[in-house]
Amino acid sequence: MSKLVINKEDLKHNIKQIKNFASKSGKDDNGKPVKIIAVVKGNGYGLGIVQYTKFLIDNGISIFAVSTIEEALKLRNAGISQDILLLSSTAIKKDIETLVKNNIIITIGSKEDIKVAEQVGEEQETPIRAHIKIDTGFGRYGFVYSNKEEMILALKDIKNIKIEGTFSHFSLSFFDDKYTKVQFQRFIDSVEALKMNGIETRMLHICNSSAFLKFSNMHLNAVRIGSAFLGRLSFKNMIGLKKIGQLEGQVSEIKELPKGFNIGYSNIYKTPKYMKVAIVPCGYMDGINVKNDKDMFRTIDKIRYLVGNIKDLLKRQALYVKIGGINCKILGRIGTYHVVCDISQKDINVGDIACFSVNPKFVDSSIRREYR
Repeated sequence: MSKLVINKEDLKHNIKQIKNFASKSGKDDNGKPVKIIAVVKGNGYGLGIVQYTKFLIDNGISIFAVSTIEEALKLRNAGISQDILLLSSTAIKKDIETLVKNNIIITIGSKEDIKVAEQVGEEQETPIRAHIKIDTGFGRYGFVYSNKEEMILALKDIKNIKIEGTFSHFSLSFFDDKYTKVQFQRFIDSVEALKMNGIETRMLHICNSSAFLKFSNMHLNAVRIGSAFLGRLSFKNMIGLKKIGQLEGQVSEIKELPKGFNIGYSNIYKTPKYMKVAIVPCGYMDGINVKNDKDMFRTIDKIRYLVGNIKDLLKRQALYVKIGGINCKILGRIGTYHVVCDISQKDINVGDIACFSVNPKFVDSSIRREYR
């Protein structure tokens, strides 16, 4: 059976590098070190949310952020007592009741959120821990930065909500520095408007992994780190982070194929000569050669992506897998759960370990994670 292997020493190295980089940005406005909020959404970016979070705790991280209520509850049910922030807001009363009951820090980003949270706080006779979300140009959760009056009116007379932080989220910090600076200024202006009206903003955080590495002047009180812990970035790796995650499977079958024999779907590959091949039961459902979808990018980025694909096709760029430490070319299209590899003139046997470089977040959650 296949498994995703996480090298503990490499992960420790990344945590240490990120801590060191954060410490170099100095202190926040209150003279305190910049806090690191570990984002463990998406099954801990594929590393297994509970296992990964506990590993981070063991290595000095104490604040976590998730995207769904289910993720937050999974951590609580695993006995994790550290602070957990739900990054998405909700005006659904039942959801807020569940979050409060489990001591999850909620996000408020609309007057509707506040109205329901105030009601729950009054009914449960407990102050509700919350962060304010400001939408600086992402178009998702949060008070729209340009409508400061509505935001101030909604927050001015809260009684049962305890504000512990204020944040926003960059939409293109890995690529567009100009727009990132615009979003940052919108956030700072919004925070100042809140403070001028007597509204506490507390812990301020806007940097994701990309902005954290590119803009140390934007670190504020805290930063949110997700993909950087895995060493998987959309731009140049500036602090020596190591890529985390390797898929391991085993050769399940070896066979010989004659010249001109088709391999895989679409008939795009035929053997140019007699070949000896190995079958490994790992495919794109296991994350092999899976990348971010092109709908994540702008039109110009899609064009660049398409041009890159055409260049790769013209070069007939090959994909390889290491079997028993030997590089073997993958033949034909990658299947759902299988790949076929050229092992001609190679000493490879059934049961040998095959190692694939994969992005953990694309590896099916049913596959076992092994920290070693």
